[in-house]
Amino acid sequence: MLRDACWQVNDKRVERLWRREGLKVPMKQPKKGRLWLNDGSCVRLRPEYRNHVWSYDIVHHRTDDGRAFRTLNILDEDSRECLAVRLKRKLNSTVVIDALTDLFILRGIPAYIRPDNGPEFIAEAVRGWITAAGAKTAFIEPDSPWENGYCESFNGRMRDELLNGEVFHSLREAQIIIESLRKHYNTKRPHSALGYRPPAPEAIIPIAKGQPCTNFQLGPRKCGGSPCRGPGGVSPVDGGGLPGAGVAADPEPWLQRRHGRGQGS
Repeated sequence: MLRDACWQVNDKRVERLWRREGLKVPMKQPKKGRLWLNDGSCVRLRPEYRNHVWSYDIVHHRTDDGRAFRTLNILDEDSRECLAVRLKRKLNSTVVIDALTDLFILRGIPAYIRPDNGPEFIAEAVRGWITAAGAKTAFIEPDSPWENGYCESFNGRMRDELLNGEVFHSLREAQIIIESLRKHYNTKRPHSALGYRPPAPEAIIPIAKGQPCTNFQLGPRKCGGSPCRGPGGVSPVDGGGLPGAGVAADPEPWLQRRHGRGQGS
């Protein structure tokens, strides 16, 4: 991430600063062998292209009042992109079908879906709906979460980098912050298996010199020597009668909260 921001840094120096600040330095994971079934046959469905294998899992957490909520995390195993995070107090087969319906419409139908053996996933309604849609299920073996490694890896990152350091006062607050994490994970966070590139980096279209900028979320920027202005020459900073004018949207509020910015200033 530092090199993408044009910083010239040494790896060992970054690790020293990482340790001095008390941050967690992940250890290298040992190589794992093949997965074997009880009858001696070998099984591992490896993703070969986008929309080949999707996987999903559930993460449990609580709001500040002690009430539990659950998140349904859906990933594309080939690109490592987090396709969706559904957050509810109670997750059942209906929520799973609704989430998959939206993704099937937006992304197309995958060849396989890899779930664990939770009651929300083995329900007849879910299995029948997936089969009717044209996809196949690839259930993991009972009590073998390592077979769903892609989704378990994302769950661990989500818990280490967000859930363990945040206090959610409401379900709505949790939805907004977790969604900002999902966007950051997809568009900016580097992934070692992808050559330290994000799973779905944002495409930035350069603006020609003198052309007005219509991106209201970026706030005041310079476009060829003139301040950014929206349609009709209205600047998001000047106001111009627009509701909420002059306030730049923050796409990653959880990052500012983790670093202490935006509080008391």
